[in-house]
Amino acid sequence: MEYTSKQRAYLRSEAQELPAIVMVGKEGLTDSVVTALKEAIDHHELVKVKFQAFKEDVREISFSLAEKADCDLISTTGFTAVFFKQKEKKEERKYNI
Repeated sequence: MEYTSKQRAYLRSEAQELPAIVMVGKEGLTDSVVTALKEAIDHHELVKVKFQAFKEDVREISFSLAEKADCDLISTTGFTAVFFKQKEKKEERKYNI
């Protein structure tokens, strides 16, 4: 899904207070990282991912992770990426986009 700059700004501001739920370490983009992101996205909608290694490739790995986890990459800042996938049922949504 494509987001407007206002929607991205809103989601980034909401993500500032969130802790990083998923960590990408030395092993890189493993199946367990993808599974952890899928589970976190299903539960929270908006998820922060922290990169411990591969810090020069954060953006590329984030795009790949978003594709594999079937969610949207909202932004990358430093060693952190923000992912979002809106729930299908309106009454379950936490963020109004």
